[in-house]
Amino acid sequence: METALKRESINVKKVLLNESEMSKIIDRMVYEMIEHLSLLKNVAIVGIRTRGVILAERLIKKIEEKENVKLATGTIDIALYRDDFCKGLSSPKTGPSVLNFDPEEYHIILVDDVMYTGRTVRAAIEAVMDYGRPKSIKFVSLIDRGLRELPIHPDIVGKVIETSPEDKVAVFFKETDGEDKVVLG
Repeated sequence: METALKRESINVKKVLLNESEMSKIIDRMVYEMIEHLSLLKNVAIVGIRTRGVILAERLIKKIEEKENVKLATGTIDIALYRDDFCKGLSSPKTGPSVLNFDPEEYHIILVDDVMYTGRTVRAAIEAVMDYGRPKSIKFVSLIDRGLRELPIHPDIVGKVIETSPEDKVAVFFKETDGEDKVVLG
């Protein structure tokens, strides 16, 4: 799970995105989301804990400013929905899932920082479904690193990078790490 990486322990091989590049990509993602969502009513943006929440908050703020709208928002924690939960995860850190809206009335956009195997998104979909069946679920990711194990793909992606299973990809955010960047380790 990419969000579980310890940022200070990553041996950085390459900076994939610096602050300026990351900002431009997020801005482009905002415009893509506005274009895709313009035909939908009742859209909710839900960040996947933990770094998906930070990205979702940025996207929400920019969309609301540009479109002069107020979006329904939420946070989903997938720790207990992971398919490897019973296979030796030591006391996963869990946090609150908060959906302040009725999912059955909304088109939900799940947001995460890194798309990898597809297992995190599958878990997030299951978690959302426990609250109710949304009209639709779309997925947005800052980074798509490939290597899918499940047939799940982002509807909107910031940057696609090629990685090997041994690689680590870490997204740093000013809010939690003091700087914006994406690195390969």
